[in-house]
Amino acid sequence: MTGAPKARRTVRVIAIDGPAASGKGTLAARLAAHYGYARLDSGRLYRAAARRLLAAGGDGSDAGAAARAAAEVTAEELSDPALGSDEIARLASKIAACPAVRAELLAFQRRFAEAPPGGAPGAVIDGRDIGTVVCPGAEVKFFVTASLEARAERRLKELREKGLDSIKARVLRDMRERDDRDRSRSAAPLTQAEDAHLLDTTGLNADEAFEAARAVIDGVSA
Repeated sequence: MTGAPKARRTVRVIAIDGPAASGKGTLAARLAAHYGYARLDSGRLYRAAARRLLAAGGDGSDAGAAARAAAEVTAEELSDPALGSDEIARLASKIAACPAVRAELLAFQRRFAEAPPGGAPGAVIDGRDIGTVVCPGAEVKFFVTASLEARAERRLKELREKGLDSIKARVLRDMRERDDRDRSRSAAPLTQAEDAHLLDTTGLNADEAFEAARAVIDGVSA
């Protein structure tokens, strides 16, 4: 005697967390394109807030000023190439530890998940607290990671492709410091959600990581 057929589960939100240069951004972009979902890189929200703060002469030491900058961030700012600078990245990591900043940007992310722009059938959101805080009810969660050495190599390659001069020792130091800040902050620290699928990309290329993630998603919705 066969049991009742298993009900299909609709995947509306894919949450992807992980440290810098783990490959989560590339994976998120590919998954969004494959499924026709809207994609939000939450890190760019913090970078946009940091850019506003810098423009106002702030340095991240004033939590109130950082929160006000975060409150003014708009969706149109997220595609600005200037958000890729190291100065903005460092400040973004600093203000991301501020509870008031995170509170301002939380609503933005949840609105995106609940009503993906452009009439998309779902959303892919990547960051550091998506599966644990922003979208704890996401149907599929991934925690993407890689060794510090592998991540530093990727970041170094990215910087050099942009024509920026950097050395591996400095990249390693900056990445280690950023990891420590992300994991030790009191507000939404970087951690793997209990129901997240661990994806270690140390020995994987982008195609292999994509196929591994797609297999999980298709398995959930089958």
